[in-house]
Amino acid sequence: MAMTIRLTPDDEIVLERLATQLGLSKQKALIEAMRMVEHQSQKKRRLDEALNFVLTHDKALMERLADA
Repeated sequence: MAMTIRLTPDDEIVLERLATQLGLSKQKALIEAMRMVEHQSQKKRRLDEALNFVLTHDKALMERLADA
């Protein structure tokens, strides 16, 4: 799918720097950045779910540990 992205001059500089650091074209650098952000977001969601599971399923244990 073709897409046009309008960047501010500062964003263009950031994109150029990222592309250079990754050794990729600007288009591929954008795609890689999107994938990295998605991966981090999924990782954070899984960690939040795990923490919520522990806090709800092991509430008594957590309370005992807090009192120790």
